[in-house]
Amino acid sequence: MSAHPPPPSLDAIRACFEGAIPAMMATCSEDGTPNVAYISQVWYVDQRHVALSFQFFNKTRQNILANPRSTVLVMDPVTAAFYRLELRYLRTETEGPRFEGMKAQLAGIASHSGMAGVFRLLGADLYEVEAIEALEGERLPLPPPRHGLLAGVRRSAERLAGCCATDELLQAVLAVLNDQLDIRHAMVLMRDGASDRLYTVASCGYASSGVGSEIEIGHGVIGVAARECTPVRISHMTNAASYSHAMRSSMREIEPGLVLDTEIPFPGLAEPHSQLAVPIVSSGRLLGALFVESPLDLRFGFEDEDALVAIAGHLGAALELLRTSDEAAAAAEPPSRAPPPSGAPIAVRHYLANSSIFIGDSYLIKGVAGAIFGKLLREHTQQGRSEFSNRELRLDPALRLPDLSDNLEARLVLLQRRLQENSPHIRIEKTGRGRFLLRVERPVALTEIAG
Repeated sequence: MSAHPPPPSLDAIRACFEGAIPAMMATCSEDGTPNVAYISQVWYVDQRHVALSFQFFNKTRQNILANPRSTVLVMDPVTAAFYRLELRYLRTETEGPRFEGMKAQLAGIASHSGMAGVFRLLGADLYEVEAIEALEGERLPLPPPRHGLLAGVRRSAERLAGCCATDELLQAVLAVLNDQLDIRHAMVLMRDGASDRLYTVASCGYASSGVGSEIEIGHGVIGVAARECTPVRISHMTNAASYSHAMRSSMREIEPGLVLDTEIPFPGLAEPHSQLAVPIVSSGRLLGALFVESPLDLRFGFEDEDALVAIAGHLGAALELLRTSDEAAAAAEPPSRAPPPSGAPIAVRHYLANSSIFIGDSYLIKGVAGAIFGKLLREHTQQGRSEFSNRELRLDPALRLPDLSDNLEARLVLLQRRLQENSPHIRIEKTGRGRFLLRVERPVALTEIAG
């Protein structure tokens, strides 16, 4: 007589929790009356727990509060295998990373099924999984095993370990996503501690880079992932949880009659069907977010999420290492020289109220990066300086950098790329660890306007 195979683990059936097929939940009232209902989400928590979406004050909800045990039937969307979970209710969460992740995913499920106006997450019900049973029945064959994710994580770690500058790190991450993981649309955003926003420092796959565009922490897929420091993944197109575009600000109050637009268009697909945002964290501190998207439904599964979390972790550690090494090595590099500028002057306006910079009538940058550029141009026009260091910027109280842990190098990368895209006659060139050169090919006519 053959022994029965061991029951499957939650890890082995994680494909059942992707939200592609609704689960069925059976509960009983205090007097033993059964009730069966469909449930939108069964969310994988860990090897012993799942969370179920609480959306309605219905019979299921009444029963689970009276009798904490239930049974849930889930199906693998690929093999059509059924599994029965024996659950015990623990508590309901109405905020926090798990709730926000489920809320974002539910928005995608609702939009895909035409129920966006009906589905609304009231809470995340946490359950302990007491038993798992694989039900008998015909199954579809397993698809060929997917290769490349673990290799992609390895290649990412190897490439990031060899990078000596922040710009190299950002390009290496995007290259790994494209070459190893077949992810064509991605962006890296860094946190601005002064405004508690995220700003785009690198992207790939879009018509315009969107470098310098901003998003509020807590807003949309990217902002929620950053605020809660948790991955947020959506597998279907949705309007309810789509990321926002950059905020628009007007300069009319500062200079009446002049229409100046300080919005940098946010990059992104017009109709994304899959999105995944993961936080970039180092030593428990939020540095930014890594975001990928696709025009295809169900493009990113839980394995993609695991891979991107690992890559974002490597990126966060590498960014911190470079930040500290740049500060330490700044004074050791030999100076560089730039040729004197010639030709017609370039008109640059610096609005001190929010450090907005305009070259001619075109908006360049604002905030801390704008304040840095204003300092560079001021000292260049007044003193003829072209050589600068990260250290002196860090020690300049007029720049009001948020704190010592702020990634100054990322702000310089942002400024460098905005200049590359918008001002061919002014460039920032890295000349060594923690040092850079302001290369100005034409004279600058700088006007600083107080707000």
